[in-house]
Amino acid sequence: MVKIKSILISQPQPADIEKSPYGELILKHNVKVDFRKFFAVVSLSSAEFRQSRINLTEFTGIIFTSRNAVDSYFSLAKELRVEISENMKYFCTSDQIAFYLQKYIQFRKRKIFYGDSSYPSLLPLLKKHKDEKLVLPCNDTPNEELYNLLTENNVNLEKAVIYKNESANLKDLDLMSYDLLAFFSPHGIQSLMNNFPNYSQGEQIIAVYGKTTSQAAETAKLRVDVAAPTLTAPSMIMAIDEFIRASKKKK
Repeated sequence: MVKIKSILISQPQPADIEKSPYGELILKHNVKVDFRKFFAVVSLSSAEFRQSRINLTEFTGIIFTSRNAVDSYFSLAKELRVEISENMKYFCTSDQIAFYLQKYIQFRKRKIFYGDSSYPSLLPLLKKHKDEKLVLPCNDTPNEELYNLLTENNVNLEKAVIYKNESANLKDLDLMSYDLLAFFSPHGIQSLMNNFPNYSQGEQIIAVYGKTTSQAAETAKLRVDVAAPTLTAPSMIMAIDEFIRASKKKK
């Protein structure tokens, strides 16, 4: 089994890596961790959004799954001159996203709710507010895993495409210098293949988060070695930690 000495995370670097979970991973296993965002987020213009004929004022609640969605939503609302009601309820997949809302609104517990970073954790929150008409701001390739989960549980919502993802230019990246590549969305996998069409995985370890990312990897004929979330590893970092510990035991 390949010894993990270097890891590439396909996301931006945290503001304070030493205080982040990645800092603990680095110290624990003496590994090098680099960060590089594999795609850029581009918000739709008001003219592009109007083609969907969605009226943002009709909704009483919003489901946010990322900071990108938060930024794009409030940017679009400003461009459309939409006044967001003070009674709007916000349902976020994690506390990080919930607290990020303070960039745009006053944080009030009575109208901001968040899960534990897993999609199922949203369901109890949404069921307590089943009368709300919800909008799910998303990109041009929505997360079907989340959408199916919510619709199967009769959550009253509508998808609103408000941004799109475009592959970043990664031509300067020495991809094969890393022992492990970590991906968090299908867009990361797509960007990998767009930038490196002749990519051959070999012994390089691929780690993915979420079913849709795993499916994208399989479609690209990549071998998924590390998958999250699981019962024992609900986060990508925990899954990588498990993999490294297991690889050390096999030596």
